[in-house]
Amino acid sequence: MNKHKVFFQPGDILVEATDGSTLKEAMNDAGLEFDFLCGGRGTCGKCRVKITKGLTTPVTREQEMLQAKELDEGIRLACLTRVSNDMTVELPNRKELKHNILITSDERVFEIDPHLHKIFIEVAKPSRENHSSHWRRLKESIVQQGYKDSELESTISILRQMPDVMRSANNQITAVIYRNEISGMEQQDTTKTMLGMAFDIGTTTIVGYLLDLYTGKELSVVSTLNPQTAYGADVISRLNFASHEENGLIKLQGAVVEAINELVTEAVQKASVTRDQIYGISIAANTCMHHIFLGINPQSIAVSPYVPVLSEPLVLNASELKISINQAGKVFILPNIAGFVGADTVAVLLATELERSEDIKLVIDIGTNGEIALGSREKIFACSAAAGPAFEGAQISGGMRGAVGAIDHVYYRDKLEYSVIGEGKPLGVCGSALLDAVAGLLELGILNKRGKILAFDQLTNPAAQRFKQNLIQYEGQGAFLLAEASLTGNGRPIMITQSDIRELQMAKGAIAAGVRVLMETYGIQVQDIKEVLLAGAFGNYLNPHSACVIGLIPPELESKIKMIGNAAGTGAKLALLSSSEFRRAKIIAEGVKFVELGSYPRFNNIFGESTYFNIK
Repeated sequence: MNKHKVFFQPGDILVEATDGSTLKEAMNDAGLEFDFLCGGRGTCGKCRVKITKGLTTPVTREQEMLQAKELDEGIRLACLTRVSNDMTVELPNRKELKHNILITSDERVFEIDPHLHKIFIEVAKPSRENHSSHWRRLKESIVQQGYKDSELESTISILRQMPDVMRSANNQITAVIYRNEISGMEQQDTTKTMLGMAFDIGTTTIVGYLLDLYTGKELSVVSTLNPQTAYGADVISRLNFASHEENGLIKLQGAVVEAINELVTEAVQKASVTRDQIYGISIAANTCMHHIFLGINPQSIAVSPYVPVLSEPLVLNASELKISINQAGKVFILPNIAGFVGADTVAVLLATELERSEDIKLVIDIGTNGEIALGSREKIFACSAAAGPAFEGAQISGGMRGAVGAIDHVYYRDKLEYSVIGEGKPLGVCGSALLDAVAGLLELGILNKRGKILAFDQLTNPAAQRFKQNLIQYEGQGAFLLAEASLTGNGRPIMITQSDIRELQMAKGAIAAGVRVLMETYGIQVQDIKEVLLAGAFGNYLNPHSACVIGLIPPELESKIKMIGNAAGTGAKLALLSSSEFRRAKIIAEGVKFVELGSYPRFNNIFGESTYFNIK
C-alpha cells in the first residue's frame, strides 16, 4: 500500500501514513496528545486541524460542521480527513494544551500499616558441618526475626537469584516480604527506604502520588491526560473500541500502562529517588478503566445486566502488568461495586468514611458517568447516572475540556464577564462555565423552566435588559453570546445555543434523578441529608450556587455542600499505605447496595421531571 509523508506542526513531526488512513490514525501513530471527544466518530466537530499543504476536499460531514470560512482556510476534522498525498498539518494551540487536573485532596488520620516489609539479615554460610540449602538457611535467618518457618514461601525467580545475590553480598541481604512470601532479595541493608505510588486512573486524567511507605509523606505528585482519550472521550467509546476494534483492548491497555510508567519516571525525578525504590502501587479506577488496565475485555459492562468480570480486590506482581518499579513490587487494585460504579467510588467512600458516619451524607462524583452514594453507618446505596459528555465540553457548540483557553466561570454583573484558564483569549467554554452561564440566564428570566431561550420582548426582569446585545439567533433559534469572534483566540464566536442547553438539561437531569431515586430507596427527604460531598475535578471546579440554581443538586442543600478534592486519590493513598484500609475497601464494596436506575419503576418519570428547571 502507498505511504504518504504527513508533517505535524509545531514540532515538524513526521509520520508515514497509509493511503486512505485518517489524520486521527496518523496522529495516534505519532503519539500526539489530542482530544477526540466523540471517539473519532465525526459527531462532535472538536478535532479541528489546519492543512497548510496537501489540502483535501471536505467530506459532507465536514461541510455540515464547519463554516465556509473555515473550510476555505484549510480547516478540516482529523477524524474524517483521509490521507491521499503528502500533507502538512498544523495542530491548533498544541504548545498550550495544558489541562487543569485536580491533584489536591483532603487528608484524614489513619494508622500506617505497610503491605510489604523489609528485613536485613545475615545468612549463615554453608560449611562442612552445615549442608543446608540456601533456601533453608535463608528461612532460618528470617525465622529469627519472628516469622514462622512453615509459613514462608518463595517464588522461582527468587530461588534463581539466591545464589548470586548471597555470594555478591557476602550473605548480608535485605529480604522484601509480602505477607509470607519473600518477593525480593537485595544486597546489604536497604531497609531505610521503601516507597510506593497511588494512582487514580480517571476516564479523562491520571493522577499519581509518590509516597514514603514508612511515614506516609507525599514526596511528589504527577498527572497527565489519559492517553486513551485518543480513542474516545467517554467510557462507552472506550468500551466499543476495546470490544470491536482489532487489537483495541491491547492498544488501550498499552496506552495506560505506558502513561503510568512515564508518571513513575516523572515522580521519581521530582523527588530525586529511583524507580527501584518503589515497591507498591495502588490503583483506583472506574470499572471500565479497571478492566482495561488489567487487560480484561470490558464488553460485559456495556450490555444488560451490565456486570463486571471482576469485583474483588486484586494483588498482582508489577512485572505481570509491565509496570516498571522494583522487581519485588506489588500492585494493589481496589475492588469494584458494579458495572458503572467502580473502584474509584470505593476509594472515595474509603476516604470519606461514609460507612462510619452517624449522619446521612450524599457523595457525588460528577462526570460523564456520575457516581452517587447516599448513606451512613446504617446503610449505603449507590448508583451510576449516565450524564453524557456535556460536563466535559463534548456535544456543546463551543465546548472544550478545562484546559488553557477555556472559559471556566461566567459572571452577570453590570456587564457580562468571564474568567479564562491561562488568562489569554478564550477558545471555548468548559463545563463549569456552562453551569454558570445557564444558571445566570435562569436567574435573569431569560430561560423558562423548559430551557427555552426567550426573545427579548418576552423578558420581564429589568436586570435582563443589560444583556440585550448578547441575545442572538443561531440556526433559527435563540442563543446567548459569551464572546464575539473578534475577542476569541480562534476567530469563532463562543455562545450558549439552544442545543447546548438541551444537552445540559439531559446531563443535570441524569444526576438529579439519581439523587432522587437514592433518596426514595433510602426512604428519606432532602432535609434528612446533613452534608453533600462533591468529589472529582468537575465537582471541585463548579460553582455550588450555579449547580443548585439549575437543579443539578437540590437547592435546599446549597449551604451543606463541601468540596473534598480528589477523594479517589486520597482513597488510593490510604489503600497503599495501610493493609487494613485495603481490607476495609473490600468490606465497603461488599456492603454498598447498588441501585440500577434503569430498572427503577419510576425512573423515566423522575428523569423527565429532573430535566426541567425550577423557576422561582
